[in-house]
Amino acid sequence: MRIVADENIPLLDEFFADFGSITRLPGRSIDAAAVADSDVLLVRSVTKVNQQLLQGSRVKFVGTCTIGTDHLDLDYFQQANIAWSSAPGCNARGVVDYVLSSLLVLAEDQGLDLSRRTYGIVGAGQVGSRLQAVLQGLGWAVLVCDPPRQLLEGGDYVSLQQIISQCDVISLHTPLAKTGEHPTQHLFDAEKLSQLQPGTWLINASRGPVIDNDALRQTLAQRSDLRAVLDVWEAEPTVDVELAALCRIATPHIAGYSLDGKLRGTAQIYSALCEFLGQPEQHHLNDLMPAPWLEQMGFSAAVQREWLISTICRAVYDPRRDDADFRRSLCSDDAQQRSAFDALRKHYPMRREITGLEVRFAGQPSVDLVQVLQALGVARG
Repeated sequence: MRIVADENIPLLDEFFADFGSITRLPGRSIDAAAVADSDVLLVRSVTKVNQQLLQGSRVKFVGTCTIGTDHLDLDYFQQANIAWSSAPGCNARGVVDYVLSSLLVLAEDQGLDLSRRTYGIVGAGQVGSRLQAVLQGLGWAVLVCDPPRQLLEGGDYVSLQQIISQCDVISLHTPLAKTGEHPTQHLFDAEKLSQLQPGTWLINASRGPVIDNDALRQTLAQRSDLRAVLDVWEAEPTVDVELAALCRIATPHIAGYSLDGKLRGTAQIYSALCEFLGQPEQHHLNDLMPAPWLEQMGFSAAVQREWLISTICRAVYDPRRDDADFRRSLCSDDAQQRSAFDALRKHYPMRREITGLEVRFAGQPSVDLVQVLQALGVARG
């Protein structure tokens, strides 16, 4: 069996070497010639997998080590009888950590109390639903908009207009849908952006085109009261440099780039391939996951609630380093910019997740402090 894989997928040998030969390529360089004689294709979000890429090849299984599938032509897969799998939820916790730490930066900038903000989550999939659970667990006010889920399940969802009119923090976690009953491309267009409440924080860690980037640049230039956090860009790896300059935090599509999330994605695709081939799984993620650099933290039981939240989140991940690295890479030359964007992702430093941390208290903590640990997903030692 011949496997072609994005070179940025970790643990390729550990999980897939038993199946046959592995050819590693940059995700944007995988073309029809590269996959012509392959049986399995393993990608991340930068590779467009469609009829143009696969027609005439031997590929019978496509795995993407990502939550999203907008880069896969699923209609063609069905037509060509090609099996496929994504990795739902693999990096969801990493994105939640990114949002939490970004909120801390914004709150510190403006001297605001996060508990007094109203949070709007657009998209209640793997990421949005977990973010909702964390924020509500902290006792913060949260509204959620997800029309497809509302249609199927009913429940306590609100409209996008309610999110815009009632929330001063809006975090986007919707898949990209260009057509259909609920399209999300340019969901936040010039009109919607003009309706944002004074002082709104807008965070996008979903897909770049969910926000009209041209309109956002113009809006931010006109309204100094708004704050934007962008991890995704409409034309990435090309980035609107002027828009990035107007964002409080700008990063190169790494919100979910925790080591845990990457390895989890590889393991999920390995499991799917084993199932497709009718073979038992020989390798397990728990045996391959390295120990975190920071395993345990200790606090006095008299620690303030806000300080506990801030210290835990920032000890595990602080987006300001990624923001600084990204800004240094931005330039007017598009080719250099695209190359730098991919290089930052390829050589991304090791980052773990908050849920791998254990916290101990000296003394008996209050119920409130214990609830903070439970909301963040941190183990109590």
